[in-house]
Amino acid sequence: MKALEDKILNEGVVKSGDVLKVDGFLNHQIDVAFLNEIGKEFYRLFKNNGITKVLTIEASGIGVAVMTAQYFDVKVVFAKKSKTINISDDVYHTHVYSYTHQINNEVMVSKHYLNQDDYVLIIDDFLANGEAVKGLIDIVQQSGAKVAGIGIVIEKGYQKGGQLLRKLGYHVESLAIIQQMNDVTGEITFKND
Repeated sequence: MKALEDKILNEGVVKSGDVLKVDGFLNHQIDVAFLNEIGKEFYRLFKNNGITKVLTIEASGIGVAVMTAQYFDVKVVFAKKSKTINISDDVYHTHVYSYTHQINNEVMVSKHYLNQDDYVLIIDDFLANGEAVKGLIDIVQQSGAKVAGIGIVIEKGYQKGGQLLRKLGYHVESLAIIQQMNDVTGEITFKND
């Protein structure tokens, strides 16, 4: 998605530790109109996949998932990273390592919100090693639902996550695939540039 690549080049900041900071429009402050265009693009890419639910993980994926789900006219389910008193013990759960926070999270989804009749579109803001997406796939499999697609806003194409998921046969669509980032020069190159 050329508009996304341009937005990353204009507003993104490459930080040390292989971090791309895009919190000015994606995962701290949200550019709602721009996320709406991202939602439209995910709808275009997955509209023939029979989507019945959109699934993400809290917190950064929620905005993108909501903007996407409106075009499918389906509900968004998000995996919670902590158990609260209003969640029953009747949950699907898995463990996900967060590179950003450098911790393991137990994430969970109520069994009331996913079932064997669902065709699930997994949405996330970033894909690097694929830990979050693999955790969400595990939850979908526990529920008996089917993974009907995986939509990623920004993929770090030089890391293994996207390649692994595609090799496993999942329909993965990333709107921007970063080929290389340099924290010294700030340069970002995209796959197919």
